[in-house]
Amino acid sequence: MKIKEFKNLFFKELSDVYPETEIQSFFNILIEFKLNLSRIEVALQPNFNIEKSELDFLQKALSNLKKLIPIQYIIGETEFYGLKFEVNNSVLIPRPETEELVSWIITSTPLSDQLKILDIGTGSGCIPISLAKNLPNAEIYAIDISKEALEIAKKNALKNKVTIHFIEADILTLNEFPQQFNIIVSNPPYVRELEKDQMQQNVLANEPHLALFVANENPLLFYDKIADLAKKQLTKNGELFFEINQYLGEETVNLLKDKGFKNIELTKDIFGVDRMIKATN
Repeated sequence: MKIKEFKNLFFKELSDVYPETEIQSFFNILIEFKLNLSRIEVALQPNFNIEKSELDFLQKALSNLKKLIPIQYIIGETEFYGLKFEVNNSVLIPRPETEELVSWIITSTPLSDQLKILDIGTGSGCIPISLAKNLPNAEIYAIDISKEALEIAKKNALKNKVTIHFIEADILTLNEFPQQFNIIVSNPPYVRELEKDQMQQNVLANEPHLALFVANENPLLFYDKIADLAKKQLTKNGELFFEINQYLGEETVNLLKDKGFKNIELTKDIFGVDRMIKATN
């Protein structure tokens, strides 16, 4: 099949499911991933012939997109903070807002400092790996309850040539670590069950609910536990960074105040909503 024929089919099949701009984005991602052709090269070579093995992959991808499976899971990778990460449905797909959290940590931290950093609920490993690439003097630890997520995170650390100390544990039952940290960061589950109807169907149907949702009656469960741990495990003037629920900014700030943290900063993300908090021990 010629690439122009596949493109016509692709747009026709997805036109009732996604907006045109998103379909174009999916098409560009798939063609570059499988055929190593840029958007300009596709435009210049409309009669490019797609081999059968490549066409089989692209047609299966089209079928999966119609089922609302995220493009990142279809190709098995995504980009975060300029790095490539393997992803599957055992881990959340990293979000742009989390890149902002990583950037805040990096810009707040002198490159020369010898630091110990802990990431809680690491998932794909996007936070600790991005920090390791940009803070080469830091010794970085990462914890997750999911064995499957940690397998992906370990692959991503190897892929990006960094050393991370991975720990499999349930943060809600953990009372202490054997060492102190200069920085603790976490993007824990924070979406309340009542907010499910605001989420896209492809997220609800495919991404791990364990990493997304908390009960309506105790939405700050993880923040409460992590803050208690951070009070014990952070060095003097050590820093705690959180990604948060946009509707619970004030409540999260008050929780940290009540626990004795100081210099608490609540920051908005690129979409203009409360998304990140930094606090000092």
